[in-house]
Amino acid sequence: MFSHSPYSYIVSTKDNVHLSIYHLFRSHLEHSPFLIYLQVIGYEMSDSNDDDIPQLSSHTLAALQEFYAGQKQQTDPGGDNKYSIGIIEENWQLSQFWYSQETAFRLAEEVIAVAGEGGRIACVSAPSVYQKLRELHREDFSICIFEYDKRFAIYGEEFIFYNYNNPLDLPEKIAAHSFDVVIADPPYLSEECLRKMSETIKYLTQGKILLCTGAIMEEAAAKLLGVKMCKFIPKHTRNLANEFRCYVNYDSGLDSEI
Repeated sequence: MFSHSPYSYIVSTKDNVHLSIYHLFRSHLEHSPFLIYLQVIGYEMSDSNDDDIPQLSSHTLAALQEFYAGQKQQTDPGGDNKYSIGIIEENWQLSQFWYSQETAFRLAEEVIAVAGEGGRIACVSAPSVYQKLRELHREDFSICIFEYDKRFAIYGEEFIFYNYNNPLDLPEKIAAHSFDVVIADPPYLSEECLRKMSETIKYLTQGKILLCTGAIMEEAAAKLLGVKMCKFIPKHTRNLANEFRCYVNYDSGLDSEI
Protein backbone atom coordinates (compact mmCIF):
# COMPACT_ATOMS: atom_id res chain seq x y z
CA MET A 1 0.00 0.00 0.00
CA PHE A 2 2.72 2.46 0.94
CA SER A 3 4.54 2.14 -2.37
CA HIS A 4 1.70 4.14 -3.98
CA SER A 5 1.89 7.00 -1.49
CA PRO A 6 4.10 10.08 -1.71
CA TYR A 7 4.37 10.09 2.08
CA SER A 8 4.35 7.26 4.61
CA TYR A 9 4.62 8.13 8.25
CA ILE A 10 5.33 5.56 10.94
CA VAL A 11 4.82 6.48 14.58
CA SER A 12 7.42 4.68 16.64
CA THR A 13 6.78 3.13 20.04
CA LYS A 14 8.46 2.11 23.25
CA ASP A 15 5.41 0.27 24.42
CA ASN A 16 2.26 -1.25 22.98
CA VAL A 17 -0.13 -0.12 20.25
CA HIS A 18 -2.19 2.99 20.90
CA LEU A 19 -4.73 3.29 18.10
CA SER A 20 -6.18 6.55 19.39
CA ILE A 21 -3.25 8.34 17.74
CA TYR A 22 -4.20 6.79 14.44
CA HIS A 23 -7.81 7.95 14.71
CA LEU A 24 -6.70 11.42 15.83
CA PHE A 25 -4.54 12.02 12.78
CA ARG A 26 -6.77 10.17 10.34
CA SER A 27 -9.51 12.71 11.09
CA HIS A 28 -7.15 15.45 9.87
CA LEU A 29 -5.68 13.64 6.89
CA GLU A 30 -8.48 11.73 5.22
CA HIS A 31 -9.84 14.78 3.40
CA SER A 32 -6.44 16.19 2.51
CA PRO A 33 -5.37 16.80 -1.11
CA PHE A 34 -2.43 14.47 -0.54
CA LEU A 35 -2.59 10.69 -0.65
CA ILE A 36 -1.41 9.92 2.88
CA TYR A 37 -1.20 6.67 4.74
CA LEU A 38 -0.55 6.69 8.48
CA GLN A 39 0.54 3.41 9.96
CA VAL A 40 0.47 3.71 13.71
CA ILE A 41 2.30 0.96 15.49
CA GLY A 42 2.32 2.55 18.90
CA TYR A 43 3.38 5.58 20.86
CA GLU A 44 6.37 6.96 22.67
CA MET A 45 5.93 7.68 26.35
CA SER A 46 6.91 11.10 27.59
CA ASP A 47 9.41 11.64 30.38
CA SER A 48 6.68 13.10 32.57
CA ASN A 49 4.80 11.19 35.24
CA ASP A 50 1.59 11.28 33.21
CA ASP A 51 2.06 7.93 31.51
CA ASP A 52 -1.49 7.98 30.15
CA ILE A 53 -0.73 10.70 27.57
CA PRO A 54 0.90 9.39 24.39
CA GLN A 55 3.51 11.59 22.74
CA LEU A 56 4.66 11.46 19.13
CA SER A 57 8.35 11.07 18.56
CA SER A 58 10.29 14.12 17.42
CA HIS A 59 10.87 12.38 14.08
CA THR A 60 7.14 11.91 13.53
CA LEU A 61 6.33 15.46 14.63
CA ALA A 62 8.79 16.79 12.07
CA ALA A 63 7.15 14.66 9.37
CA LEU A 64 3.69 15.92 10.30
CA GLN A 65 4.88 19.53 10.31
CA GLU A 66 6.24 18.97 6.80
CA PHE A 67 2.88 17.56 5.74
CA TYR A 68 0.88 20.49 7.14
CA ALA A 69 3.25 23.00 5.57
CA GLY A 70 2.66 21.33 2.21
CA GLN A 71 -1.08 21.25 2.82
CA LYS A 72 -1.13 24.98 3.56
CA GLN A 73 0.82 25.64 0.37
CA GLN A 74 -1.81 23.68 -1.58
CA THR A 75 -4.81 25.45 -0.08
CA ASP A 76 -3.36 28.97 0.07
CA PRO A 77 -0.35 29.27 -2.24
CA GLY A 78 -0.25 33.06 -2.38
CA GLY A 79 2.72 35.06 -3.63
CA ASP A 80 4.14 35.06 -7.12
CA ASN A 81 3.42 31.35 -7.58
CA LYS A 82 -0.30 31.62 -6.99
CA TYR A 83 -1.13 31.07 -10.66
CA SER A 84 1.57 28.53 -11.51
CA ILE A 85 0.29 25.37 -13.16
CA GLY A 86 0.69 22.54 -10.67
CA ILE A 87 0.62 24.73 -7.57
CA ILE A 88 -2.66 22.93 -6.94
CA GLU A 89 -1.98 19.26 -7.50
CA GLU A 90 -4.01 17.08 -9.83
CA ASN A 91 -6.72 15.04 -8.13
CA TRP A 92 -7.13 11.92 -10.23
CA GLN A 93 -10.36 11.05 -8.44
CA LEU A 94 -11.79 14.18 -10.08
CA SER A 95 -10.22 13.22 -13.41
CA GLN A 96 -7.85 16.20 -13.28
CA PHE A 97 -4.92 16.28 -15.70
CA TRP A 98 -3.16 19.59 -16.22
CA TYR A 99 -1.94 20.87 -19.59
CA SER A 100 1.73 21.27 -20.30
CA GLN A 101 3.12 24.80 -20.05
CA GLU A 102 3.31 25.04 -23.83
CA THR A 103 -0.27 23.91 -24.38
CA ALA A 104 -1.66 26.14 -21.65
CA PHE A 105 0.16 29.13 -23.15
CA ARG A 106 -1.07 28.34 -26.67
CA LEU A 107 -4.68 27.98 -25.53
CA ALA A 108 -4.43 31.14 -23.43
CA GLU A 109 -3.13 33.07 -26.45
CA GLU A 110 -6.00 31.72 -28.53
CA VAL A 111 -8.80 32.78 -26.19
CA ILE A 112 -7.22 36.20 -25.67
CA ALA A 113 -7.18 36.74 -29.44
CA VAL A 114 -10.78 35.57 -29.75
CA ALA A 115 -12.11 37.59 -26.80
CA GLY A 116 -10.40 40.80 -27.89
CA GLU A 117 -9.59 43.81 -25.75
CA GLY A 118 -12.04 44.13 -22.88
CA GLY A 119 -13.46 40.69 -23.63
CA ARG A 120 -14.77 38.10 -21.21
CA ILE A 121 -13.42 34.53 -21.04
CA ALA A 122 -15.04 31.55 -19.30
CA CYS A 123 -12.79 28.63 -18.36
CA VAL A 124 -15.06 25.66 -17.67
CA SER A 125 -13.18 22.78 -16.02
CA ALA A 126 -9.99 24.14 -17.58
CA PRO A 127 -8.07 25.51 -14.59
CA SER A 128 -4.59 25.34 -16.09
CA VAL A 129 -5.69 27.67 -18.90
CA TYR A 130 -7.16 30.05 -16.31
CA GLN A 131 -3.88 29.96 -14.37
CA LYS A 132 -1.86 30.68 -17.49
CA LEU A 133 -4.13 33.59 -18.40
CA ARG A 134 -3.61 35.15 -14.97
CA GLU A 135 0.11 34.36 -14.99
CA LEU A 136 0.40 36.54 -18.08
CA HIS A 137 -0.65 39.52 -15.91
CA ARG A 138 -2.99 40.84 -18.56
CA GLU A 139 -5.66 43.23 -17.35
CA ASP A 140 -7.41 43.96 -20.65
CA PHE A 141 -9.90 41.10 -20.30
CA SER A 142 -11.92 39.43 -17.53
CA ILE A 143 -12.05 35.74 -16.65
CA CYS A 144 -14.15 33.34 -14.62
CA ILE A 145 -13.07 29.85 -13.65
CA PHE A 146 -15.95 27.38 -13.36
CA GLU A 147 -14.77 24.50 -11.18
CA TYR A 148 -16.11 21.72 -8.98
CA ASP A 149 -12.87 21.56 -6.98
CA LYS A 150 -13.16 24.15 -4.22
CA ARG A 151 -9.39 24.37 -3.81
CA PHE A 152 -9.60 26.85 -6.70
CA ALA A 153 -11.68 29.15 -4.51
CA ILE A 154 -8.33 30.75 -3.63
CA TYR A 155 -8.89 32.81 -6.80
CA GLY A 156 -11.63 34.77 -5.11
CA GLU A 157 -14.52 36.27 -7.02
CA GLU A 158 -13.31 34.79 -10.30
CA PHE A 159 -14.04 31.29 -8.95
CA ILE A 160 -17.52 29.95 -9.69
CA PHE A 161 -18.47 26.62 -8.13
CA TYR A 162 -19.67 24.36 -10.93
CA ASN A 163 -21.04 20.82 -11.08
CA TYR A 164 -21.62 19.57 -14.61
CA ASN A 165 -24.45 17.37 -13.29
CA ASN A 166 -26.36 20.61 -12.65
CA PRO A 167 -25.33 22.48 -15.81
CA LEU A 168 -27.44 25.60 -15.31
CA ASP A 169 -27.10 25.89 -11.54
CA LEU A 170 -25.06 29.08 -11.69
CA PRO A 171 -25.02 32.28 -9.59
CA GLU A 172 -27.40 35.06 -10.60
CA LYS A 173 -24.44 37.28 -11.44
CA ILE A 174 -23.58 34.94 -14.36
CA ALA A 175 -25.89 36.20 -17.08
CA ALA A 176 -26.77 34.23 -20.18
CA HIS A 177 -24.49 34.76 -23.20
CA SER A 178 -22.18 37.05 -21.22
CA PHE A 179 -18.82 35.62 -22.35
CA ASP A 180 -17.12 36.30 -25.66
CA VAL A 181 -15.55 32.85 -25.67
CA VAL A 182 -15.85 29.69 -23.59
CA ILE A 183 -13.00 27.22 -23.28
CA ALA A 184 -14.14 23.92 -21.77
CA ASP A 185 -12.54 20.61 -20.92
CA PRO A 186 -15.11 18.04 -19.76
CA PRO A 187 -13.66 15.86 -16.99
CA TYR A 188 -14.94 12.60 -18.47
CA LEU A 189 -14.91 11.14 -21.97
CA SER A 190 -18.58 10.27 -22.09
CA GLU A 191 -21.45 11.61 -24.15
CA GLU A 192 -23.47 12.17 -20.98
CA CYS A 193 -20.80 14.43 -19.49
CA LEU A 194 -20.36 16.33 -22.75
CA ARG A 195 -24.11 16.72 -23.22
CA LYS A 196 -24.57 18.24 -19.78
CA MET A 197 -21.56 20.51 -20.10
CA SER A 198 -22.79 21.60 -23.53
CA GLU A 199 -25.82 23.13 -21.82
CA THR A 200 -23.48 25.24 -19.71
CA ILE A 201 -21.31 26.22 -22.66
CA LYS A 202 -24.26 27.31 -24.78
CA TYR A 203 -25.69 29.30 -21.88
CA LEU A 204 -22.44 31.15 -21.22
CA THR A 205 -21.12 31.92 -24.70
CA GLN A 206 -22.07 34.68 -27.08
CA GLY A 207 -21.15 32.23 -29.80
CA LYS A 208 -17.51 31.15 -29.80
CA ILE A 209 -16.49 27.81 -28.29
CA LEU A 210 -13.12 26.15 -27.77
CA LEU A 211 -13.56 22.58 -26.57
CA CYS A 212 -10.74 20.30 -25.45
CA THR A 213 -11.60 16.63 -25.13
CA GLY A 214 -10.73 13.21 -26.47
CA ALA A 215 -10.49 12.42 -30.16
CA ILE A 216 -13.14 9.76 -29.60
CA MET A 217 -15.64 12.52 -28.79
CA GLU A 218 -15.39 14.15 -32.24
CA GLU A 219 -18.79 13.01 -33.49
CA ALA A 220 -20.60 13.87 -30.25
CA ALA A 221 -18.89 17.29 -30.07
CA ALA A 222 -19.99 18.12 -33.62
CA LYS A 223 -23.55 17.05 -32.89
CA LEU A 224 -23.91 18.85 -29.56
CA LEU A 225 -21.89 22.03 -30.16
CA GLY A 226 -21.28 22.32 -33.89
CA VAL A 227 -17.50 22.30 -33.43
CA LYS A 228 -14.82 20.81 -35.68
CA MET A 229 -11.46 19.28 -34.82
CA CYS A 230 -8.36 21.47 -35.11
CA LYS A 231 -4.89 20.46 -36.22
CA PHE A 232 -3.33 21.63 -32.95
CA ILE A 233 -2.86 18.73 -30.51
CA PRO A 234 -2.94 19.64 -26.79
CA LYS A 235 -0.42 18.00 -24.47
CA HIS A 236 -0.62 17.27 -20.76
CA THR A 237 2.03 17.15 -18.05
CA ARG A 238 1.44 13.39 -17.94
CA ASN A 239 1.11 11.01 -20.86
CA LEU A 240 -2.53 9.99 -21.12
CA ALA A 241 -3.86 6.84 -22.74
CA ASN A 242 -6.48 8.72 -24.76
CA GLU A 243 -5.63 11.10 -27.60
CA PHE A 244 -6.83 14.64 -26.89
CA ARG A 245 -7.81 17.25 -29.45
CA CYS A 246 -9.17 20.78 -29.67
CA TYR A 247 -12.47 21.67 -31.35
CA VAL A 248 -13.79 25.09 -32.36
CA ASN A 249 -16.82 26.62 -34.09
CA TYR A 250 -14.95 29.57 -35.61
CA ASP A 251 -11.90 30.24 -37.81
CA SER A 252 -9.04 29.53 -35.43
CA GLY A 253 -5.29 29.87 -35.34
CA LEU A 254 -5.27 26.40 -33.78
CA ASP A 255 -6.14 25.01 -37.19
CA SER A 256 -3.04 26.44 -38.86
CA GLU A 257 -0.52 24.11 -37.25
CA ILE A 258 -0.06 20.43 -36.59
